[in-house]
Amino acid sequence: MIFSENLYLLIKRIFDLVISLILLLLLIFPMLIIFFLIKITSKGNAIYWSKRIGKNNKIFKMPKFRTMSIETPSVATHLLTNPNEWITPIGKILRRYSLDELPQLWSILYGHMSVVGPRPALFNQDDLIKLRTELMVHTLTPGLTGLAQINGRDELSIKNKVKFDFEYLNNKSLLLDIVIIIKTIKKVFIKPGINH
Repeated sequence: MIFSENLYLLIKRIFDLVISLILLLLLIFPMLIIFFLIKITSKGNAIYWSKRIGKNNKIFKMPKFRTMSIETPSVATHLLTNPNEWITPIGKILRRYSLDELPQLWSILYGHMSVVGPRPALFNQDDLIKLRTELMVHTLTPGLTGLAQINGRDELSIKNKVKFDFEYLNNKSLLLDIVIIIKTIKKVFIKPGINH
């Protein structure tokens, strides 16, 4: 069992490296364009480094293209009273197509994240962190996408997000990862399920 788990983790890591390298090579020019569009339409750095909870509840800094103004409070978007007042001129478009997530390919390359896994919690999302730790979900490497992302994303309650994370923990496989990736691509271009 330990051998098969280690083999799965090794293959998953190779898969992550190959996918992230290919995507970085394909998307480097669109990412540069996004970088400069953010710089010329709003104040502050184009890349926002967010403190996130990684595998085994270790904090790491996750890069995103900045979609909110630099004065935005450091809380989850759904906790803001009026998220739209904080969003940058091109922020809505970046979020609509999940383009703000592209810099996370570097986190995958570095090993802080995987292509598929539970989305990394913000450092101050205590309720989410607690639930994940109780169910051992915190032992997984967080992902760019996951079961929760293809089943509602921002529309899900924390309890339901963790339910999907737990389901992934118990059924994880490379085949499931591929299914999640395909469904994520469809969801991004059809109906992302993002409220803000």
